[in-house]
Amino acid sequence: MNGIFSINETLWFIKLLSSFLIVLGCYKIFGKTGLFIWIPIAMFISNVEVSILVKIFGLHASLGNISYASAFLVTDILSEKYGEEEAKKAVWIGFFSSIVVTFMINFALLFTPEAEGVKIFDNMKSIFGLFPRFMIAGLIAYGTSQYIDIYLYKILKIKFPNHLWIRNNGSTMISQLVDNILFTLMAFTGVFSFEIMFEIFLSTYILKWIVALLDTPFLYIATKMSPKETIF
Repeated sequence: MNGIFSINETLWFIKLLSSFLIVLGCYKIFGKTGLFIWIPIAMFISNVEVSILVKIFGLHASLGNISYASAFLVTDILSEKYGEEEAKKAVWIGFFSSIVVTFMINFALLFTPEAEGVKIFDNMKSIFGLFPRFMIAGLIAYGTSQYIDIYLYKILKIKFPNHLWIRNNGSTMISQLVDNILFTLMAFTGVFSFEIMFEIFLSTYILKWIVALLDTPFLYIATKMSPKETIF
């Protein structure tokens, strides 16, 4: 594609916008419950897509960044509107859902497939073969960085009560640095060369900065929304 952005950059921005709009849609339709619903969805998508490497802005990057980053938007919304404890509850939902999904999928891969289903079975193994490693690395990085994010958000909210963008971007950018270091080392050591790992780390963090900046308007929109809290 000719122009400022290649097809990958264009699709990346579309995927980013779609993820944030879905978060707002979940919140508007289902209320706080919708935000909790999005967490396991985001965790599953990011754990699958993390193994997909693409070139974004000339750098190697994991495709799972957007869905994963949207979970930080969710916890920031929860921190802002419902408090620290509700945000922590979302983190634990992410933990639980990732463990259950990983266990159930890998248990299914212990079965012996019929001859007609071997190709599909092998494709599933190629997709989810590294899933436990990514899940363990993701859980450690996710839990650590999310708690840092929630804690920093609380501190920054006290220090900057009238500056939503400061507490949103400040907490996310610092916590994502911790997340990036932990996940890159645990998930990719021995899988890629150090040069590729560093490029993934650098590109991922740059992209997370962009995502953190771009999710700010959506956080402002969420703070103005009056969702239905009871849907059944």
